[in-house]
Amino acid sequence: MRFVLAIVSFVLAALMIGLGIGQRTFLAGPDEVTASTTETSQTPVTIIDGSALNANAQSQTVKIDGAPTVSAAYGKTGDVLAWVGDASYTLITYDEESGELVSTVESGSEETVPALAGSDLWLREYSAESPMRIRVNLPEDVSIVAISDGTAAAPSDISVSWPLDNTSQSAGPLMIAGAGFLLLGLIFLIWGLTHVRKSRGPRRTQQKSPKMPKLPRQPRYKPVKAKRPKALTTGRSHRNRRVAVSLPLLLAGAVALSGCSAGIWPMADGVTSASPTPTPTDGAESEIEVPSVTEAQATSIISDIGAVVAQADSTRDKALLATRMTGPALELRSANYDIAAVDAAAAGTPTEIPSETVELVLPQQSSEFPRTIFAVVQEPAAADADPAVAVAAPTAMMLVQDDPRSNYKVEYAVSLLAGIVVPGTAQPSVGAALVSPDSKFLQMAPSAVAGAYVDVLMKDTASEFFAQFDLTVDSLYTASGLPAKTTRIQELSTTATETLTDSVGTGRVLGMTTADSGAIVAVQVNQTDEVKPVKAGAAALTAGATKALLGKDKSTTGVVGTYSAELLFYIPSANTPGQVKLLGFSRSLVSAKELP
Repeated sequence: MRFVLAIVSFVLAALMIGLGIGQRTFLAGPDEVTASTTETSQTPVTIIDGSALNANAQSQTVKIDGAPTVSAAYGKTGDVLAWVGDASYTLITYDEESGELVSTVESGSEETVPALAGSDLWLREYSAESPMRIRVNLPEDVSIVAISDGTAAAPSDISVSWPLDNTSQSAGPLMIAGAGFLLLGLIFLIWGLTHVRKSRGPRRTQQKSPKMPKLPRQPRYKPVKAKRPKALTTGRSHRNRRVAVSLPLLLAGAVALSGCSAGIWPMADGVTSASPTPTPTDGAESEIEVPSVTEAQATSIISDIGAVVAQADSTRDKALLATRMTGPALELRSANYDIAAVDAAAAGTPTEIPSETVELVLPQQSSEFPRTIFAVVQEPAAADADPAVAVAAPTAMMLVQDDPRSNYKVEYAVSLLAGIVVPGTAQPSVGAALVSPDSKFLQMAPSAVAGAYVDVLMKDTASEFFAQFDLTVDSLYTASGLPAKTTRIQELSTTATETLTDSVGTGRVLGMTTADSGAIVAVQVNQTDEVKPVKAGAAALTAGATKALLGKDKSTTGVVGTYSAELLFYIPSANTPGQVKLLGFSRSLVSAKELP
């Protein structure tokens, strides 16, 4: 009976375990669902909307075909549409009733678009021969854009696949129950074998013979007792029996452990666990806009800018430099190239744009253009650097992206003053608002700070704005303020006159809010130095950068040199005590002309 129960248990175990494994393999349903569209389109752009990508849960595998080569990228849907602009495009959406993708042509006035590669708008970009397959996990506010070459028809043969959870909820319990029956069968088997071993089979009964008289006892030698022969069952057979019993035990343990896997055990909500996909928060829309770029995007942008500027510096390539610099920053560096071409020693070292270490990133909260990013970068000191040698000052930059098809360019790049601590700012994931040039919420309007500072440089304590500036660590004031101007003019030869004038530059006023409701503001100031001979036969001598730009070492009519200074200020809020403070500056000669 014990062996019968063991056989029944083994049969039930085999059936349950086999059925459980079958539900995980050949009896399981499809492991993904696919939606596709093969409609032909002649537009230069195809956009796969974020809502179509998120029609089903889990990650998305996107196949893009229909053109010889494919360039694709993904970014925020608003940025994708802004980049497309007035061009015609094919929009891929999802039809819930049919479960398929739907192509809709949106006509525009443009039939070509520029190359996708290299745009600062994209979170990631791809390029490959058709067909292209990419696996992503994008939120609903991110879309994919694809083109061929910007002129030919974009690939419109699109399919999106999502993984399905085809795990049977009964696979786990069946395998666990099968393991239980397997163990129960082993118990019955061992019980039966033990019983048989103890009984050793049936025994024969012996008939008693009639009792005979005892014979006289004769003396004899006591023989040596021979060893009893070993039983027919050898040690190997015992080992084989132990192995035969232990193998099912190991199998039962393995099945039990596999049955504990989270992938085959029913969950409380009927699905297996998975990493959640970020979704927008329910409720009313926030009035505060999201940052224009992520921290990772900003870091990548700054790295690209640093690489381009370094290459331009090595060859003094102004055209290449103009792809990543504009405004006062471009003006100062271009002039440095001109000076270095004549006299490298006089040119000096332009403001460094290190790309390896980004100390601070503050993107503008905006979905419109132009957009601004404030950043602070610094080249880390080498491990074997001499501690006595001063480390290069951090560089603060204002980057501007004028339109969707342009990249960010450095408009201001200044070296921070020694001992200056940049005021606290919001996290990159929060961003900051761009300050209006005529803001009334600051101690001084950003558009007025350059003029007020110029007035201080020209009039010193006589300026009405003198008390509003903190000049204790202002090295530009020390070098270019009225006391320094007076000393320089007094040291000039009596054969010539010198006029030093400061004025507001033409650079844009750019400002970002700080955590204490103040503002970090970048402006431009121009400084002119005019030298005229006053005696007949006298000449104004030139040297260094002035000589390099002028092309001669003296002039009998006089020389005027123009210096451009990029200035970065901190302006406290109107309700906060404190003074306007210069955080950093970069200054360089940008032109030298002979007076008529």
